Amino acid sequence: MAPRLLLIYPATHKLGWVRNFQLPSHSLQQVAAAVPPPWEITMVDEIHGQVPFGREFDLVGITAMTHQATRAYEIADRFRAEGVAVILGGIHPTVLPEEALGHADAVVIGEAEPVMGRLLSDFLAGRLERIYRAPIPEDDLLIVPRPRREILAGKRYLTTQTVQASRGCPYDCSFCTVTPYFGNRFRYRDPTDILDEIRSFPRKLVVFLDDNLLGDPVRVRPLLEGMCELGIRWGSQTNLRFAEDPELLKLVARSGCIGLFVGIESVVGVNSRLAKSGTRYPQSELMKRIRDAGIILETSIIFGFDDHDESIFEKTLRFVEDCSPSVPTFHILTPYPGTALFRQFEEEGRLLHREWNRYNHAEVVYRPKLMSAQQLYRGWLEARREAFSWSSIFSRVAKNPGRRFTNLIYNILRKGPNDHLEDEAAPSVTKMGETDQ
Repeated sequence: MAPRLLLIYPATHKLGWVRNFQLPSHSLQQVAAAVPPPWEITMVDEIHGQVPFGREFDLVGITAMTHQATRAYEIADRFRAEGVAVILGGIHPTVLPEEALGHADAVVIGEAEPVMGRLLSDFLAGRLERIYRAPIPEDDLLIVPRPRREILAGKRYLTTQTVQASRGCPYDCSFCTVTPYFGNRFRYRDPTDILDEIRSFPRKLVVFLDDNLLGDPVRVRPLLEGMCELGIRWGSQTNLRFAEDPELLKLVARSGCIGLFVGIESVVGVNSRLAKSGTRYPQSELMKRIRDAGIILETSIIFGFDDHDESIFEKTLRFVEDCSPSVPTFHILTPYPGTALFRQFEEEGRLLHREWNRYNHAEVVYRPKLMSAQQLYRGWLEARREAFSWSSIFSRVAKNPGRRFTNLIYNILRKGPNDHLEDEAAPSVTKMGETDQ
């Protein structure tokens, strides 16, 4: 009888009907692709189903980002109490392997593809090691097997046609774990391989799960040129710098791009993404170029950097009003373990706790420098509420000439969670025992 492997994606809260608009775990599909015969694989996404506890499986693999770690440990502890071995992987066990080993028989540090074959062979031979460490890549070529999408059968997502074309990043932001653990350069897959994968899809919508798909314009150009011939629609994440080149922007639009998620980070100061990437163009100009190309632009802005005082909220709202991205998103700065920011706040005694499920961009888990935790939380909450008022939504839609109906629907979908945010999340700050200064 073939050995059985259960892969689990932990959920931190119930999503209701919104779960049908989520994307599946790409990391677990990649793990599955690295599993050799004769293993049988089952995947459970807790967003869509319950974990089948018991002794039905020989081995359980759980992935965890920081906000999922608490739930991942609960699941792992229960399986181990039932006599089933557990391996933990993902970014949180990668950066805190000793903590994770308190809940697992083995921990994978870094990318899983290079080590899964040896790990599973060791398990069957009864010599499972405690740590399996993948080397930090140093070349420019990303070679990974295609994800096994069949493990998603029976689950409903926005789309299962997700692709990862690149990994790594040279920018090394203080709040990000990508560079220290996945390489300080952009690594791209062979564009021919990516295009062949896209051609195998039955539908036209494709989502790239890259941290910065357009980060290296020279290396991404063959992929964009190839997509021009496929008639697809696609979206991804990147930064604004690609829009400095008018011809590259035209190529991005022509290749079928309908939407981009862009990190602005901060509208002022040294933490502005453009300040760090060295562009000579103002953010507003690049954003206008993208909008005029008919591409939906979702911007990510973070509150709570050390040069932010209470004036940052009004400055950000005026920036959003002037630049009118299709959809603005606001986040509270979160010092994830493994980042320079976490180490700084830890050394300065500014971390309020290590309750990982609350490291979620929606709660204050550290002491801000120029305002209180209450002021940061309240300012973030009120900025979101104003940005998704009906008047603000209609103003943005009117200023975005392309895809107005899609823009409106997208904003309405984002308005719903914002409207419920205050009732659900407001008590979280009071747990800290902090008051306004």
